Amino acid sequence: MVQSVEQQAVNTIRVLAADMTRNANSGHPGGPMSGALMAHVLFSKFLNVSPQNTKYINRDRFVLSNGHCSALQYIALHLLGFDLSMQDLKNFRQLDSKTPGHPEAIETPGLEVTTGPLGQGISNAVGLAVAQAHLAAVYNRPSYEIFDNYTYVILGDGCLMEGVALEAISLAGHWKLGKLICLYDANNITIDGELKVQFSEDAMLRLKACGWHILQVDDGNNDVDAVVKAIVEAKAIKNKPTMIKIKTTIGYGSLIQNQPKVHGAPLSIDDIKQLKEKFGFNPNEAFIVPKEVQDLYNARFKKLQEQEKNWNNLFNNYSKEYPNEAAEIERRFTGALPDGWENVLPRFSPDNVAMPTRKASEIVLNALADIIPDIMCGSADVTPSNLTRWKTATTFQHPSTELGDFTGRYLLYGVREHAMFAIMNGMACYGGIIPLGGTYLQFMTYGWGSIRLAALMEKRAIYIMTHDSIGLGEDGSTHQPIESLALTRSTPNLLTFRPSDANEVVGAYSIAMTEMHRPSVLSLSRHAVPHLEGSSIEATRKGAYVLQDQENAKVILLGTGSETCIAVEAAKILHEKEGIASRVVSIPCTELYDEQSDTYKKLIFIPGVPVVSIEALGTWGWERYAHVRVGMKNCFGASAPYKQLYEKFGITADAVVAKAKLAIDYFTKIGCAPDLSLDL
Repeated sequence: MVQSVEQQAVNTIRVLAADMTRNANSGHPGGPMSGALMAHVLFSKFLNVSPQNTKYINRDRFVLSNGHCSALQYIALHLLGFDLSMQDLKNFRQLDSKTPGHPEAIETPGLEVTTGPLGQGISNAVGLAVAQAHLAAVYNRPSYEIFDNYTYVILGDGCLMEGVALEAISLAGHWKLGKLICLYDANNITIDGELKVQFSEDAMLRLKACGWHILQVDDGNNDVDAVVKAIVEAKAIKNKPTMIKIKTTIGYGSLIQNQPKVHGAPLSIDDIKQLKEKFGFNPNEAFIVPKEVQDLYNARFKKLQEQEKNWNNLFNNYSKEYPNEAAEIERRFTGALPDGWENVLPRFSPDNVAMPTRKASEIVLNALADIIPDIMCGSADVTPSNLTRWKTATTFQHPSTELGDFTGRYLLYGVREHAMFAIMNGMACYGGIIPLGGTYLQFMTYGWGSIRLAALMEKRAIYIMTHDSIGLGEDGSTHQPIESLALTRSTPNLLTFRPSDANEVVGAYSIAMTEMHRPSVLSLSRHAVPHLEGSSIEATRKGAYVLQDQENAKVILLGTGSETCIAVEAAKILHEKEGIASRVVSIPCTELYDEQSDTYKKLIFIPGVPVVSIEALGTWGWERYAHVRVGMKNCFGASAPYKQLYEKFGITADAVVAKAKLAIDYFTKIGCAPDLSLDL
């Protein structure tokens, strides 16, 4: 069979995908086989990356949104010369390999984001494109296009069904992100059958309505030139993102092509043999890259080296002419913060007027935003409630709208919580940006999938979650979070802060800003709380500390968030009316406390002394820290002024006193309070 080197390269990707999934006895061969041509065109002709320097700042960003097609991306990275060997392809989906079942950014060289849950990748890509547009607007100068990279995406039918994708697509069109180019593998098949059984709208018309430029390639199986032409045209469109619909056949070349079963299971041995014969490969060989194909990619590798060299020369000249800007770029991409940033953090005393912790958050943001240009913050249409906008903020908008410009660092996400969190992930993955986003704590779970991925990717992102308990009052149980923090506190590599007062808010921010490899949730109150005697910015770093103490304490009152002041009041009642000494412990972050030494933990929680926890959320999880729990037990909230709610649900100082006395009596009878949270 005589075929051009372009055809041979495309078919090499197809047979390698078949070999990988067959060898693993697991995986998705159909999508990589239908997407082979578009991936080949993109990686061999357009994608400007550096296989030897995966953190090259001005590299194009590529996202495989339909992450189940991971074999496609691994093959392309291998061919282009990334640190991904043929043995790594053979280890597909195996323990401790660089080639897991879905793309994981911290596992595989050359991956930008972790994808798999559909819709996340395209949404992350919007964040990548936002970051590029912003940094270009801030740092580019005449003759110095320091940031001019594109963000490319391959996605499938499933991505365009997910709600998060539609939210992000809407924003991409609104922001007119011209350097975002998507290649849609329109193979018309899902696991449940042909697309028509579940998807009948004109998705491209929908995208056009969202402000996207739409192109179509009718033969994505064989027409290399048509895909090249479409990408060239997309790059020429400066004020719109582009979606290129490329019609393909899933599992192209297989005996079961265009059938749902080719989507998610390896091809049979006989099918792979006929596939290789059809495409001119030896059916008895596996994991083969023809020399002509490797030569083609080697030539591209050399061209990419030259492109990176040219950019480095450009940046060196830029550094001479704009030394401050160059130094700032280099600092930002290390993840370090500006010198002296902590000096602007406010401090509060008990004499200051009581305030909601969301208001304290606003004060901290106003202090930090002007000294840390890395901060990009936004809200899902509740800015006046989240208090996430600082006084000098400019809105991120396309300049043509006259509503802001791309130098702006405040993003108006609209009522799109999930897209906000996913876009934040993209910005964090681009580098040089610390993304913050706000909504009500109860609506955090609208976008939980993205927060989980931020933790999985080990990215610094900060979630400003206000209205964090039944204390939000009249909006009622639909808005009052009960279970939300049980979820965040049980998630690996995620910090949950529920600060008791303004000083602990400062402490939470000072930690979250320096946590370069894990995201943070800040759970903030709507109603005012006092500035507590003994509260400490520095002690917040320990996760839990002794806030107030009395000699020979008989009980420990463990407070968090807006209920810590209730613990303080209960301690006063116990001492003055009951003659019972107590200790008040504040626990703003259980995860940080868990990381402390046993010695420290025994200093905070006196062995043998009963502990009573107080939190106006569900009590699940507090059994790790307290013998007795005061909180919401097996019920949601209600609509009423917040003080009435605290009375109704028994979250008061008197209720804490009663529980404390019962605990003391009970554990006195049995001899001691048993140790908690033994993690053997």
